[in-house]
Amino acid sequence: MATHPQSKRHGNKPARVTAGKQGRAPVMERNKVSRDTAEEAVRTLLRWAGEDPQREGLLDTPQRVVDAYTDWFSGYTIDPRDYLRRTFEETGGYDERVVLRDIEFESHCEHHMAPIIGRAHVGYLPTGKVVGISKLARVVDAYARRFQVQEKMTAQIAHCIQDVLQPRGVAVVIEAAHECMTTRGIHKRGVSMVTSKMLGDFRDDARTRAEFLRFIDGGDGR
Repeated sequence: MATHPQSKRHGNKPARVTAGKQGRAPVMERNKVSRDTAEEAVRTLLRWAGEDPQREGLLDTPQRVVDAYTDWFSGYTIDPRDYLRRTFEETGGYDERVVLRDIEFESHCEHHMAPIIGRAHVGYLPTGKVVGISKLARVVDAYARRFQVQEKMTAQIAHCIQDVLQPRGVAVVIEAAHECMTTRGIHKRGVSMVTSKMLGDFRDDARTRAEFLRFIDGGDGR
């Protein structure tokens, strides 16, 4: 079988793969597909759509698309759990809710490869240790930068935080608009999807859950 040459411009380093646990995608590089092969796939799609990839305006399109995909799907090269491994125990005994609201993200639907644009709200109940708040946003971003369905992404974020930090509870709510619904098919704009995943005290205690939901709605949780 013929092999495709590696791009001299960018190269193609060997994949680094970390086996994923149940419910987690493996962490990997761009498999064994060369950049040249990826760019040629874009040219094939352009021809299928009725275009000429050699037209002046499209000459650099395959390169740009592959660059964009490298950014959009960089989450496959990251294990989100790594962001949560450094914690802080000098919290003065703080054991109430830690909530991060309105974490904006961009993802892509795994069914149509169309954008999903939304925001996530993440909370947890610490047990003697906390994590830097930017790390929660990075966890969201790492899962978003993969092909996703919103329900799965919501659960992945929650279980990641629960598994690493072992808090008393984790709550994740995601609100997002799906371009696979607004730009094709039913063509309904202004529609958003809301999903939630509650673990531990947030799942078992209705009052704790209600306080979190009031927090992300802009209230003080009382």
